Order: sequence, then structure tokens, then C-alpha cells
Amino acid sequence: MTRGPRLQGEMMRLRPLEARDAERLWEAVQDPEGTRLTGTTATFTREQIDEWASTVSDRPGRYDWAICPAAMRDGQPVSDELIGEIVLNDLDEHARSANLRLQLLPNYRGRGYGREAMLEVLRFAFDGAEGDPGPGLHRVSLDVLSINPRAQALYESIGFRQEGRLRDVYRDGETWADAVVMSILEDEFRATLDS
Repeated sequence: MTRGPRLQGEMMRLRPLEARDAERLWEAVQDPEGTRLTGTTATFTREQIDEWASTVSDRPGRYDWAICPAAMRDGQPVSDELIGEIVLNDLDEHARSANLRLQLLPNYRGRGYGREAMLEVLRFAFDGAEGDPGPGLHRVSLDVLSINPRAQALYESIGFRQEGRLRDVYRDGETWADAVVMSILEDEFRATLDS
């Protein structure tokens, strides 16, 4: 049994990650621009990716979703193929907080899928989903590298606020990049939806 509900937006759907997503997850870790912008420095074997895809949705303290296109034909999804992933991890039930991470495959960046996925996950994190009360969080945080201003602008447009900066935390070729620490609180998110 996988954790987390299926979430539906206008242009994308979220479903728990499954073993069948391994090929697309493998593509993601082979994408130089994606790994650069997310600060991914670890290397993975295909076997590690296969194991991750088949077990991660059952691990405690996290929700891992495949982002899939929402297009339907005759009541069925046109495609159930992963175009990205979104993760709510480091769940702390006592502090009612978690971390958020998003990555899209190259052909799907800048097209609105990430924004909609984040909004659906935040709605679930703070208010639950139909038939699932959700984790009932108060705070969701993330960090974004200073070399990724497009992602930072997206997060700010959703209502995330800067909390601080980890200076020179990531090596980007011959230079250094900061990590900008951001968060959104449940009342801030609800105010964003109301505006």
C-alpha cells in the first residue's frame, strides 16, 4: 500500500511513486541542468533508483508523488507517465512541519506543472484531501539555490517567504552558490488562496 492520496489539478495529477517510475527517475538523475539547479551531487546506480522507486512511497515520514499530465480521454488518463516528482519529507508531527522538494523533467519545466503540483501538495499538507485528513501541518519549508532565480520566483509567487541564506553551501563549477531558505505557514497559504 502506498502512502498519500491521489491529488488532481487542472493540468496535472499526483499519484504515489511506484516501481514503474524508475525509468523516468533515472532520466531525472542523468539530467545535468536538473541536478545542477537542485544541488544534487550524489551519484546513483540504476539498481538504487529501481529500489527507491519501488519502496519510497511506503517509507514513514514522507509523501512522494509522481507528477503526471491530467489530460483525459474517455474518462481515462491519456498518460500516466511521470513528468516530475514532488516530495513532502522530514515530517515532524510534533512541530507540524515538513520540507518540500520539486523536480521536473526538462521538457516540462516552465509550463505550470510545478506551480500546480506545489499548490495541491500544500493544500493537502495544511488542509488534507477528500477522504484523507493529511498531516495537518503548520509550516512547510524548502531551500533553493541562488543559481535558480526562476524557482525562487515561483516559490515567492505561491507565498513562500525568505527566512535566511546558507552562504556558499554549494559548489557550482568554479564558483559557489548560496541556498536560500524559505517557508510558508498555513495561514499565509490560505491567504494566498483567498487573494
